[in-house]
Amino acid sequence: MSDLVVVVYPTEQKAEEIRQRLFELQKEYLIQIGDAVIGTKTESGHVKLNQLMNTTAVGAVSGGFWGLLIGTLFLMPLVGAAVGAASGALGGALSDFGIDDAFMKNLGETLQPGNAALFVLVQSVTGDKVLEHLRGTGGVVLKTSLDHSKEQALRDALAGQPLAAPSAA
Repeated sequence: MSDLVVVVYPTEQKAEEIRQRLFELQKEYLIQIGDAVIGTKTESGHVKLNQLMNTTAVGAVSGGFWGLLIGTLFLMPLVGAAVGAASGALGGALSDFGIDDAFMKNLGETLQPGNAALFVLVQSVTGDKVLEHLRGTGGVVLKTSLDHSKEQALRDALAGQPLAAPSAA
């Protein structure tokens, strides 16, 4: 089961710095990330999502390849590539992986212009080690699907407070 964590940072650069730090922790097998998106609100009030993968571009490349291949069979490779790229781009634009875009845009409406929200879909985590790496990085927890104790531990770590000693139960 995955958990969603949304943390607001004062700038997009700070959110990107934390996202890159999480990717480094993923290389150390301390966290497994399903999706990590940065949402910002422009001065005009538009919410922009900085996603890991541009599904439209991936669809266009994939569709172009398959269209070229099929078009070659019918002796019309350019037409096949063009049709394949267009249909692949359309399919990619309509597909959504990871965190729901509409959810992120709705939550992004609550941001102040210039602030950035880091949306992370966490599949698994070694909590105490990851929190130690995130200690004192700042940010305000906006929304999580964590239980109350884990959410409070995240809030404390972001604020730079020491980890609570585990109780001997």
